[in-house]
Amino acid sequence: MTWSPPESSGAGAGTLHTRGQKPPATPRPSRQASLREDFGHAAAETYLVTGLAIKLLRYLGIGYRWMTRLAALACYAMLLMPGFLQVAYYYFFSSQVRRSIVYGDQPRNRLDLYLPTKINEPKPVVAFVTGGAWIIGYKAWGSLLGQQLAERDIIVACIDYRNFPQGTISDMVKDASQGIAFICNNIAEYGGDPDRIYLMGQSAGAHISTCVLLEQAIKESLGESIFWSVSQIKAYFGLSGGYNLFNLIDHFHNRGLYRSLFLSIMEGKESFQQYSPEVRIEDPSSREAVSLLPPIFLYHGTSDYSIPSDSSKSFVDTLQSMGAEAKLILFEEKTHTDLFLQDPLRGGKDELFENIVSVIHANDEEAQAKDAVAPPRRRLVPELLLRLAHDISPF
Repeated sequence: MTWSPPESSGAGAGTLHTRGQKPPATPRPSRQASLREDFGHAAAETYLVTGLAIKLLRYLGIGYRWMTRLAALACYAMLLMPGFLQVAYYYFFSSQVRRSIVYGDQPRNRLDLYLPTKINEPKPVVAFVTGGAWIIGYKAWGSLLGQQLAERDIIVACIDYRNFPQGTISDMVKDASQGIAFICNNIAEYGGDPDRIYLMGQSAGAHISTCVLLEQAIKESLGESIFWSVSQIKAYFGLSGGYNLFNLIDHFHNRGLYRSLFLSIMEGKESFQQYSPEVRIEDPSSREAVSLLPPIFLYHGTSDYSIPSDSSKSFVDTLQSMGAEAKLILFEEKTHTDLFLQDPLRGGKDELFENIVSVIHANDEEAQAKDAVAPPRRRLVPELLLRLAHDISPF
């Protein structure tokens, strides 16, 4: 992989950050986008998302199973619409959001930045890879997470990547790695601390980002040329992910992500070992690479039917058996979307969110003191609608 930041991104040179060198705090770039530009961007984003949805339906087919799930999805979205509209307004009109920063020369090589209100010193950074069944993933899906973490003085970079059929799994992994490289080498220009970068993925994004992390560790263990280092990643957060494709193909087929489509996304069954992190780390040749991995935290709901929680449990067991530092936190009766959508929209204290923040602020006493007195987040959706969404969710 070769990489150099495009001029349009406003980024600096694509050199590997030197460990231990503290970057100076830099002021945030001024935001001068007009209201007309914001509405134009909103229209373009809506067009893209609509196209992704149509593309998904074309590949899944219009059978009875998907007609019923599509109806459930429409009802689910309507129930959560009060929260979605508020998050969308923040995404399009907040001065704290830098949208569609270019990190590469391929389609969808863009990322969004969510910045704290004040950046008077370098802030920790979360590089986030969103889910979407490898078909409808989109950077804006991380806007609620970005808003939440920015309120706790954490910068969030939501990385977009090519989806199927625009790209297959190798393209997705390449794009995500390139986005992480951009963040590692350029985040100081936006007030981020290159020494405190955390990687996070959700659902399909957890699978992709784990593949990226392991692939990078293997490259480093072999002495290959790199554009970012695993040592720059302080910890990895995997939410509701799948890490062994051999164990998931039948499950996905029964759920409607049919075998032929899944094999096309993953470039055939012969690629399963390469893109199954759980299987790959068991290879004796990967032992040195595993030793380079940062602490890994996996989160999963026990009522997740899209990707069973056993997927995270098995991966943690394998990581621990290979000597990696890994921890699993299960959430009883939580579904695939509860942890990422319904619970944050509920407001108040969010156990998953607080756990992630506590890891990021573990060595920052000042930040911990602020976290201790942080007010509960306001509710975005009435409880009745959230409970109905939990029951009707097609995920």
